[in-house]
Amino acid sequence: MSDKYDVIVIGAGPGGYVAAIKAAQLGLKTACVESWTAEDGKQVLGGTCLNVGCIPSKALLEVSHKFEETAHHYAEQGIMVKDVQMDVAKMMERKAGIVKQLTGGIAGLFKANGVTAIQGHGKLLANRKVEVTANDGKTTTYEAENVIIATGSKPIEIPPAPMTEGYITDSEGALEFTEVPKRLGIIGAGVIGLELGSVWARLGAEVTILEAQDSFLPAVDQQIAKDALKQFQKQGLNIVLGGRVTGAEVKRKLVNVTYEDAKGKQELKVDKLIVAVGRRPYTDNLLSEDSGVKMDERGFIFVDENCKTEAPGVWAVGDVVRGPMLAHKASEEGVMVAERIAGHKPQVNYDCIPNVIYTAPEVAWVGKTEEQLKAEGEAYKVGTFPFAANGRAMAANAASGMVKIIADEKTDRILGFHVVGPQASEIVAQGVIAMEFGSSAEDLALTCFAHPTLSESVHEAALAVNGGAIHIANRRKKK
Repeated sequence: MSDKYDVIVIGAGPGGYVAAIKAAQLGLKTACVESWTAEDGKQVLGGTCLNVGCIPSKALLEVSHKFEETAHHYAEQGIMVKDVQMDVAKMMERKAGIVKQLTGGIAGLFKANGVTAIQGHGKLLANRKVEVTANDGKTTTYEAENVIIATGSKPIEIPPAPMTEGYITDSEGALEFTEVPKRLGIIGAGVIGLELGSVWARLGAEVTILEAQDSFLPAVDQQIAKDALKQFQKQGLNIVLGGRVTGAEVKRKLVNVTYEDAKGKQELKVDKLIVAVGRRPYTDNLLSEDSGVKMDERGFIFVDENCKTEAPGVWAVGDVVRGPMLAHKASEEGVMVAERIAGHKPQVNYDCIPNVIYTAPEVAWVGKTEEQLKAEGEAYKVGTFPFAANGRAMAANAASGMVKIIADEKTDRILGFHVVGPQASEIVAQGVIAMEFGSSAEDLALTCFAHPTLSESVHEAALAVNGGAIHIANRRKKK
């Protein structure tokens, strides 16, 4: 038996590394176990998000957006650029550099806060013991007062489209293409499929996205989703709704995809196919049978509202538990658990977790959609304001989309805040803060916003909730 710790965290992604740092800051003796290993044999911290998820995909989205702007939209603004070229290798090199800098930064934070990093695969045994298997197969068992499971998730594979090197890949492989595919197929029009589709379409690929569901982005407020769909289609993304993939095989250096839609059996030939149908909890060889931790049939670990499992002193956070699979949600849970272990009583406000799709325009939202409120029978009122009427958006050549605020009919309290448009990922934070403080639409309407800014659209949407928008015609109230 090796050292005993107050807290051992299994997994060093956004849930795990944040929990470990917070626990150490609270004076708890903390270790963090991570199995991810670089080619040089060194431990890699940061999990999916930093290495093959949020961060590298944003690096590619930023570059591809700048390329598309330069190649197609600068002339109308008076900037004349000829023969714009894309160096994919350089783009990938820059992405790798950003990832290295950030993951190295976590190692520095562990050091500064006194967190012990343990390399190897962690497995929870009975009585809060953690068995760590190193790369050479050696096992060491550690003991802890508390264990936090933060092992994250991995892409779901589907039988009709098995991974085939060089042809059929998941979201991780799609971040490593060495050249722009001529024709690209994507299975799944969710967040990951849309973001990856955007990257490669901007760089010149002909992109077809096959979505099995009949509605586009069903979790998003449908007024916002329809606006976004229109814009993505205008950009050349061919999004097929109700397209259920039945098979995919490589023939003559092409992927032949067969699918069924409302018109019957269809066929699609592409150079590369990305499977982006979601993610599943990563719980492989994680729990011994007597660990006391229970999972559901989909592999999610059962926890209460404070992320406690059924085993005393064992907690779980992030993608392995219920709720949205979002890095920031995992981090909030990690901080809450560390604080609770230290004897404090914080809680995560699950009603105020923002969601973002980093396409252009961006899509972001927090709280309830109109569809949810209708289904719940709640009386509500809505205010919207288009970026087309916003001076700053027009000046930035990004005047598409809108801000939408939904408030309670009687109390005027903000229930949902939805944005499709420029910098929606930043603008949604205003909605999160407002809702966190229990604001009414009137509170935002009475707040002074700087002019000219994109945020003025929030002000106007809040005014519109009660029929008082200044820069668009208000809907007439029904008598």
